[in-house]
Order: sequence, then structure tokens, then C-alpha cells
Amino acid sequence: MSAPVFAIRRALLAAAASSLMLGACGFHLRGVRDLPFATLYINANPYSELTAQLRRAITAQTTTVVTDQAKGSGAVLDIVANRFEKVILSLNSAGRVREYQLLQRFSYRLRTPDNVEITPTTTIEVRRDLTFSDVEVLAKEQEEKLLYAEMQSDVIQQLLRRLQAVKNKKV
Repeated sequence: MSAPVFAIRRALLAAAASSLMLGACGFHLRGVRDLPFATLYINANPYSELTAQLRRAITAQTTTVVTDQAKGSGAVLDIVANRFEKVILSLNSAGRVREYQLLQRFSYRLRTPDNVEITPTTTIEVRRDLTFSDVEVLAKEQEEKLLYAEMQSDVIQQLLRRLQAVKNKKV
């Protein structure tokens, strides 16, 4: 046999061994999340970007159906607040801003359609640091927008994990 055939066999053997080791340690890909309710109503502005992203995430990552009416749904998700802040972290020697901290505070509560509280008002906070330069103002504005979008996605993923954890309680 030639050297390339041995190399191919060795590569296949290494791939098989690594997949067996991953399977043995309990590793598995993140699949569909099971939320403790079959249907969910999102009590928020239906035209906001956050609500649209949340609907898409729930539809794509869970088996739960997002309904258009609270009555008859398994649970109601009230979005209490979604605030963004930009705080100065540091200044340079000339007194100009060198670094900002971006902060998103997202508050929600989960209840039944009959107004029985499942989860009290809870806040998710996400922070990102942003360096600033007077020379690169447009680039830093774009970076800030990207960071806010990333923060929003992070909040949605944290919310889905928290909703998934509700399954220990009676819904």
C-alpha cells in the first residue's frame, strides 16, 4: 500500500476515536429546548425588534408555540422593561472619553393567563466595554451598534435558558 492510503486510514481512525471519546464524556449538540408550556403569549409591543427576535428564537429553538392572545395560552411573558445605557468608564489625559460601558437591563415576569405568578419580576443585565477614539468615530458607532445587537441576542438566550429552568415549578 502507498503512503497516502495509510494517511487516509490514520485520519479516519483518529476521527472515529475522537467521536467515541466525545460520546463517552456525555457531549451532545444543543438541540431543541423543552419549555414547560406548550403555548406562550408575549405581552409586549408586537412591532418591536426585541419581540420579533424573541418570537423567532422561541419558534426556532423550542417546541413552544407563540400565540397572539393571552387567553388560552400556557403562560404569559410580560416584558416589564428593556433599557440601554451608555456610561463613561474612563477619560484620557486631555479629558476626552477613552472607554464606555454599554449596559442593557431587561426585566420580565412569567405568569399564567389567570394572573397567577410563575416567576416574579426578574432582571437580566448584560454589559460590554467599548473603547472610543475621536479619529475613528464612524467605525466606533458601527462597533457600538454591533455590540448592542450582540447584547440583545445574549439577553434572549439567557431568557430562554431561564424559561427552560421553570419546568421544576408547577405551571
